[in-house]
Amino acid sequence: MNRRTFLTTTSLAGLASGVPMNTLAQLPASGARDFLELRQYTVDTEAQKTGLEAFFQKAAIPAMNRLGIQPVGVFVPAEGISPLYVLLRHKTLESFATLTQRLLADSEYLSKGAEFLDAPAEAPAFKRMESALLLAITGMPQIETPVKNPARVFQLRIYQSPSVKTGHKKIEMFNIGELKVFREVGLNPVFFGEAMLGTGMPNLTYMLGFESMAAQQEAWKKFGGHPEWQRLKAIPEYADKKILCGIVNLSLKPAACSQI
Repeated sequence: MNRRTFLTTTSLAGLASGVPMNTLAQLPASGARDFLELRQYTVDTEAQKTGLEAFFQKAAIPAMNRLGIQPVGVFVPAEGISPLYVLLRHKTLESFATLTQRLLADSEYLSKGAEFLDAPAEAPAFKRMESALLLAITGMPQIETPVKNPARVFQLRIYQSPSVKTGHKKIEMFNIGELKVFREVGLNPVFFGEAMLGTGMPNLTYMLGFESMAAQQEAWKKFGGHPEWQRLKAIPEYADKKILCGIVNLSLKPAACSQI
């Protein structure tokens, strides 16, 4: 994909989703900032959940890694069975746009994933899948894997804003100081991404990782009293009531196959 085609494709997607042209002009050409695909799989049964995890472990993750997509994160809810989340890192927009085509050309993927991929309509492998495309913010241009232990936990948060302009103020707030405070207090970032396509826009979506639930609670406690956070939130243009209209907060655990 040449640069002209890239910009044309990106501009069409941006106009359709309400992304401002100043954002489009800053889109990376070759991986300077990650494009992040966040999938949400809804399942109805424990068998579907188990089958989805097995599919990613045996077929999808190895195939995606062969295509240069790594790490791949697979997350299950802390309670219940649904939905499951899959996080994919794309270095270019073309990688996102052509992923399905490239996977379907991989014979090993088709063979090892046959049970999942060829599931009949009367016994589907999952109920539905939704996907969001995110652009990593400048303050954190690439995905990170901050925690490794088997007992690690994750927090997925979505900050919804009343307009694109106010949404960019929240992103600005993280870029100029809030993200630094997160790191200092142990709110370990995995990614921060502005939604380019998906539901509930405009929004900033991010994920944090912790060694344990206790570590998560302690980090948020430290954050609340941090002097730099107190200073930032006191600035009128960054007041939550002006730039946020909703917060989604989800507790997740990594599936056994997850690379994050």
